[in-house]
Amino acid sequence: MAYEVEKTDEQWRAELTPAEYQVLRQAGTEPAFRGEYTDTKTAGVYSCRACGAELFRSTEKFESHCGWPSFYDPADSSAVELLEDRSHGMVRTEVRCARCGSHLGHVFSGEGYPTPTDQRYCINSISLRLVPEEH
Repeated sequence: MAYEVEKTDEQWRAELTPAEYQVLRQAGTEPAFRGEYTDTKTAGVYSCRACGAELFRSTEKFESHCGWPSFYDPADSSAVELLEDRSHGMVRTEVRCARCGSHLGHVFSGEGYPTPTDQRYCINSISLRLVPEEH
């Protein structure tokens, strides 16, 4: 798939920390309850740490107590790309940045959270950068 932001593996490695590279470019997962934004309540926009694309807003963030930031909807449905993920012996839906193809996390449906969409976008903090709202 061609993305608006295309870089070589060497360019990504030079721009991202080893931990960011492992999650964003190799579909890794940061440890639960350790991410910078797991419990953040700051109002603002969450953008892709790799390319800066706007992905989620704080208004759609909710407490799921799963160990990672959770959102019930992306800022714009075209901001993310959803792909079937059959790794780790299960079928899940991977969430990637539609602009650069970086791995963000997974989306789950039907878990019963009291949200408008009944979806939980379970996103790695390290995949995101929060831009706080200016007051």
